[in-house]
Amino acid sequence: MSHELERLRKIVEECRKCPLWKNRTKAVFGEGPPNADIMLIGLGPGYNEDKEGRPFVGAAGKFLNKLLDSVGLKREDVYITNVVKCYLPENKATDEEIKACTPYLDKQIELIDPEYIIGLGNTAAEYLSRKYGFQFTSMEKMHGSVIKVSTISKEVKIILMYHPAAGLRNPPLRKIIEDDWGKLSHIIYDVRKEKM
Repeated sequence: MSHELERLRKIVEECRKCPLWKNRTKAVFGEGPPNADIMLIGLGPGYNEDKEGRPFVGAAGKFLNKLLDSVGLKREDVYITNVVKCYLPENKATDEEIKACTPYLDKQIELIDPEYIIGLGNTAAEYLSRKYGFQFTSMEKMHGSVIKVSTISKEVKIILMYHPAAGLRNPPLRKIIEDDWGKLSHIIYDVRKEKM
């Protein structure tokens, strides 16, 4: 399975399906165990991610690492990726850019086949709602909620969360984000228990 992910990574690194490729230093495919039970999906790479070719390595990534640590996880335990794989200078993606990248993310989900998908922010939540056919109203109303969806092979639990960057830009949100992640600890415990 990991060789299929590597093949997909090479395709992403050479992608020119939308104009974003012109601004990228490195495509940011994603990283983590190819059989991860938990997959995190953000919006797209910022400046630091574009330079390193890795997701969530800037300030939002440092906050994400703290959130993972707070529920007993390390980055190495989860698969982290984004809806869009190329640098977003304005931190916004157009419908065209999202549509160009969606097949790559669909394939990543298929290959990794996670038990839990955590959508970080509105773009990830909207993508997941389209893919799995549930109604996304707003992050304000749906943050921290667990949505169970059925796929061909199993039931997948989707958890919608504010993007860590939102907590950095808006300090009052930081406490809400930390509380939402605190509620995840029992889910993480259940995943670990199943593995034993």
